Parts: sequence; structure tokens; C-alpha cells
Amino acid sequence: MIVVDTNVIAYLFIKGNYTPNAKRLLHNDSTWTAPLLWRSEFRNVLALYMRQGFLSVENAYLLMNEAEDFMQQNEYEMNSLRILEIASSSGCSAYDCEFIALAEFLNVKLYTTDKKILNTFPDISVSLKDI
Repeated sequence: MIVVDTNVIAYLFIKGNYTPNAKRLLHNDSTWTAPLLWRSEFRNVLALYMRQGFLSVENAYLLMNEAEDFMQQNEYEMNSLRILEIASSSGCSAYDCEFIALAEFLNVKLYTTDKKILNTFPDISVSLKDI
């Protein structure tokens, strides 16, 4: 079991530079978890691709459903106090701190491409680039 941030989920479902890495990560550990926030962030990624003309609404909706099915049963509602504590001491966004809080709670690694998270939390985060 691992925690993945939204970008890692996006690379699994939308072809990009790190899609091969995301697929290797899935092969290494198929139980991906994330805070419920990932859904809104992933919708935002899909909206960006739609605005840029790379996805139709229908294709974005299909990708969203596919990702939701994949993450089903592995989504967590996070404790606001812990998220705010981490945000206060780290300078990271509360959004990012949801993923950190979940990794702490589950005592697992967080896989990400976010440089600030990787630099701020080197003991708990792992770069998708290193997979």
C-alpha cells in the first residue's frame, strides 16, 4: 500500500512523460490510496486538457470514471487539524498536506512529482521519476 498524489494518478490514466513510471509503480504496488481531494484535483487536470483541446467532455468523463473505479475503496477523509498542523509547519499548501497526512496516518510512502513536497518531506515522499 502506498499514497499517490493526483499527478501520479493522472499519469496512470493520461499519457505523459511519467506514464511509464506510473505503470511501473502500479506493477510494484497495486494498492494506491489518496485523500478524497484527489477527485477534485483530477477533475481540474481533466478540465485543463479539455480547455487545451486534448480531451472531449465525453473522454474526460470516461477517464474520471475509470480513475474513480480504480481508486474505489482506497480513499480517505482526512483530519483537518493534522492537515493544518502540517501546513503551518511546512509552508506547503493544505491540498498537498492532505497527502502527507494520509501517508503519515498509514505509515507508508507518498509518491509524487511535486518538488516542494519532495524537498520538504524527504523521509516520507518518493519521486515518481525514481521509479
